[in-house]
Amino acid sequence: MKRLLIFLFIIINIGCQKNNESYIKHLNGYWEIEKVLLPSGEEHVYNYNEFIDYFNVSDSLKGFRKKLKPALNGTFEGSNDSEEFVIKIEQDSLNIYYQTNFSNWKETILFANEKELKIINADRNIYIYKSYKPINLN
Repeated sequence: MKRLLIFLFIIINIGCQKNNESYIKHLNGYWEIEKVLLPSGEEHVYNYNEFIDYFNVSDSLKGFRKKLKPALNGTFEGSNDSEEFVIKIEQDSLNIYYQTNFSNWKETILFANEKELKIINADRNIYIYKSYKPINLN
């Protein structure tokens, strides 16, 4: 009986572990901030976003993030500025390490699928993104 309980405990623990590596394939693309949850419990909801975030990740887990402004004709306006990053799988976390000419910082991907992305930063702010859908005026 004792062995059976130990075996069941191990199986349950393995089944409950997150597969953070699977989040990487969902990061590529256009993301719109839906809300930010602050450590205090306060919530900032974004009903309208002038800018969206574009993530591009290569097979080498290097990539960049860029702020873009959607135009009504389906194109995007942007600058040449971008934030380069490296993704690292560390212990039970999937971390993004950014580097620009001005700063370095880390964010952790808490969840990602084709519709939602959750990222936490060093200030413990949780950014919840939704997949960007262009405005269709037709």
